[in-house]
Amino acid sequence: MTSLVEADFHRLLDALTLCVLLHDSKSKAILWANRAACEALGFSVEELIPLKARDMTRPEPKYDRELAIAAMNRSATQGPQVYEWCYRSRTGGDMLSEAIATTVRLEERDVVMVQFRDISAEEGIKRRLRAHETRLREFMQDLSEGVALLNEAAGIRYISESGRRLLGLAADDAPGAIVDYTAADEAQRLLQQLAEAPTEGPSSPSRYRSADGEHWLRLTCRRIELEEDLRGVLVHFRDITDVVRTEEARRAEARLLEYAGRYNAMGEMAMAIAHELSQPVAAIRNFVEGSIQRLAQPDSLESALWGLRAADRQAEHAATIIKSVREYVARRDPNVAVTDLRTILSEAAWFVQVRAREADVSVHVELCDEPLLIDCERVLIGQVVLNLAFNAIDALALAACEQGSRKTLTIGARVNEGQALVFVRDNGPGISEGLERLFDGFSSSKETGNGIGLSLCKSIIARHGGVIRAFAVETGGLECRFWLPVSSD
Repeated sequence: MTSLVEADFHRLLDALTLCVLLHDSKSKAILWANRAACEALGFSVEELIPLKARDMTRPEPKYDRELAIAAMNRSATQGPQVYEWCYRSRTGGDMLSEAIATTVRLEERDVVMVQFRDISAEEGIKRRLRAHETRLREFMQDLSEGVALLNEAAGIRYISESGRRLLGLAADDAPGAIVDYTAADEAQRLLQQLAEAPTEGPSSPSRYRSADGEHWLRLTCRRIELEEDLRGVLVHFRDITDVVRTEEARRAEARLLEYAGRYNAMGEMAMAIAHELSQPVAAIRNFVEGSIQRLAQPDSLESALWGLRAADRQAEHAATIIKSVREYVARRDPNVAVTDLRTILSEAAWFVQVRAREADVSVHVELCDEPLLIDCERVLIGQVVLNLAFNAIDALALAACEQGSRKTLTIGARVNEGQALVFVRDNGPGISEGLERLFDGFSSSKETGNGIGLSLCKSIIARHGGVIRAFAVETGGLECRFWLPVSSD
């Protein structure tokens, strides 16, 4: 191939999609333009040559001719100069451009080659992006929720202004790792949640105490991978301290109501319990008096010891009654433990039988043979059993009994479809309507009742992950059942 001639270079420059203008390095007059420049500006080469900068430039101070000349002059000593310029076409259309001025040494003269391309669309995108960023920044500024992007080590790569406020960070503070802001004993649980962050949708929310123990945060997360430099775990968190404190206050109120319910139940049973205690106390007195009389006689030590031992057994029986009442009524902190449901029913059965004797009600207890372990607060579950049983006894006490039949109450526990089932069944008058609302607040079949006790039963069972229902007995009466999850331990 022979060397290229001038016409070849013209053809090469005309083939470019980039616009090219050649200026004289001294006068800055236009010497030549390629096809792309002519088409963009709407002039032929011959028409462009006599034009001045003002004839083809948007009339604004930032596009003053002297600024372009300065850039062209710098290109002679500092190399190519990049600047923004707004060309104006023959029809008056503006073309925002990125221009590059390069001084080229030719044989006959030095020229400045200005290459430019239309960046109107790019600038439009940039303007819209800046507007979106500004709006997003303003929106996130007022968010009550914090947003952070974490790396694989749980380090905070980005955090919103609202997130900084929630974590107590100043604008120039380095955020560190997310676990630095949670209680030390909860750090491992947080790291586990981050490690298991899903890619589709947020994780289930979790609660964490702040490092100072004064605040609570609710956190969700998900794994994102949008670009090379935008991947990690996206975390959303908010302060729920007020929510937690409200829940704690409600739990305290519920505990107080539960305690009041137990205290009230024992108050209603005071006479019956006093009667139960009077029997062993009277027996103790008789045995002790008899032993004293025998000790006054010669050779009566053995018979006196027999009387004292009998008195001791009666005292132990009385102590058991007092202990049962004290344990039932005592206020104590929540304590969930694995408990055999049969034991709870056996302990409750004594109180039920005491109450039932007053109403001439026969009590039957039906328990399964195998242990029935549940995770529960045993006093609260016992309270539910007693509440249901006492309600049944009250209904039976007011009911007329058919000739030859006896008022009967049956309580029991067994396994039912993988869950622990407790039932309290009576053969009383039952309830004609409203069974589905029986455990809602302020629903009661008693003339002086308000239904709070049954509503309390529902609340206790729900807190233990169970459900409670009432059913009509075909032969007459009412059966209340509640189901609780069997312990996994």
